[in-house]
Amino acid sequence: MTDPESPTAESSTAEGNRRSEARHAVHLEVDCNSAGTGDTFLYAFITDISSMGIFIRTESPLPVGTMLELGFTPPAATKSELPPRRLELTGEVMWNTTSASAPGMGVRFHHTSPKTRQRLLEIVRAIAYLDGSETPAS
Repeated sequence: MTDPESPTAESSTAEGNRRSEARHAVHLEVDCNSAGTGDTFLYAFITDISSMGIFIRTESPLPVGTMLELGFTPPAATKSELPPRRLELTGEVMWNTTSASAPGMGVRFHHTSPKTRQRLLEIVRAIAYLDGSETPAS
């Protein structure tokens, strides 16, 4: 199945966009294992992120409905800051595309704990702040 929208990241939810959360452009390596099979994508990158999911750029997208184990390290807020802890969570492939310009898959997160959800929200807010699409909370 191909996504009717471009996988290019946007920082706002435009009218007609079915996503309820803003997406933010990133370029993060991601370990992506098909749950239960151990298949790993060695050359996969997150190219956009929201609190609900990610787009994973890969030459070999998995079928819709595939459950994944995901792991990535978010960017540091400043160059002098130590790298943040790695985040590990699960997700489900909601759509995929084999488009020559941007092959990959859209993955919706499955949050296993309130602590994981809170950490993900903090990461997305920091990325939004770094790309200038959100002001810091006061």
